Amino acid sequence: MTESRRPRKVVLVSVRITAVRMLSDGTLHSHIESLRWIEDGTGDVGDTSRSLMVDWVERGGYAYTFDDSGDKPRLVVRTSAAGTKYVQTQADGIWKDNLLALPRF
Repeated sequence: MTESRRPRKVVLVSVRITAVRMLSDGTLHSHIESLRWIEDGTGDVGDTSRSLMVDWVERGGYAYTFDDSGDKPRLVVRTSAAGTKYVQTQADGIWKDNLLALPRF
């Protein structure tokens, strides 16, 4: 007997990062403790830890911010010299500091 398989529904979700929480006295991307976001399409909002956002982006999740010119640089996972994984925006192959310019919460 063979098992019938239903096609899996693919859910494409993108989120816009609206604010960040930094570790105390932190100033670098690797010091971002959590990120506040709004989901495109639904308007749902939430906060996610840096480690969960790293995992989500590594699995194909799409997160972005808006820059001063209205472009949407996406979040990409990087690793610090100390081995800490974090996210940073990148546009056209250039690393950006959009997350560090966002409001704090």
